Amino acid sequence: MKNVLLVDDERRMLDLISLYLTPLGYNCITKESAIDALEYLKSGYTVDLILLDIMMPEMDGWEACKEIREQWDIPIIMLTAMSEKSDIVKGLKGGADDYISKPFDEEELTARIEAVLRRQNKQTELISFQGLTLNEDSYQLFNNGVEIPLTPKEFGMMSLFLNNQNKVFSREHLINSIWGYDVTTEDRTIDSHVRNLREKLRKAGCPADKHLLTVWGIGYKWVKN
Repeated sequence: MKNVLLVDDERRMLDLISLYLTPLGYNCITKESAIDALEYLKSGYTVDLILLDIMMPEMDGWEACKEIREQWDIPIIMLTAMSEKSDIVKGLKGGADDYISKPFDEEELTARIEAVLRRQNKQTELISFQGLTLNEDSYQLFNNGVEIPLTPKEFGMMSLFLNNQNKVFSREHLINSIWGYDVTTEDRTIDSHVRNLREKLRKAGCPADKHLLTVWGIGYKWVKN
């Protein structure tokens, strides 16, 4: 059974999330402040994942996330009523593993929890392809031992392509998988990122034009030939 620490100053939200997760086999520990949550962690209890609200009095979720990261390696999903990209980026840069915007449904919540726990539990995997090596834990891509500097979105694309070679991905699928369902992004943004990714691969000596192909009218795919 996984222990999930729920941190939110709204008792109703804590009860609702517990109602969702308990029947699925999660043991829910609820705290109504970040300070109480930190005290619980300092007591040495085992926690497998933290659901951490952002807007709380005394200590907000960003500050709590930073302090947790300095002492414990526990996956954190931020709970936020905010939809601004800058707020989401702030949480992720502060050490959060994922975020979920309120209001959310049971399926979305459990899917995000399961995805974060899978990433936490798996061992480091290196994906290799004709001189390319992709490290999903360190978010690094190398060509013959030389690192290719990528943005987070470019890395997300490379991970998706190399894990699913010869599969065609529509622009809509790429947007939903890498940018997220609640982020508004245009098709030309995808095209621009693919162009930049190809250019970086070419400069590093990888024949990107042979592998990262455009499927006209649909999207893109990575081929092995």
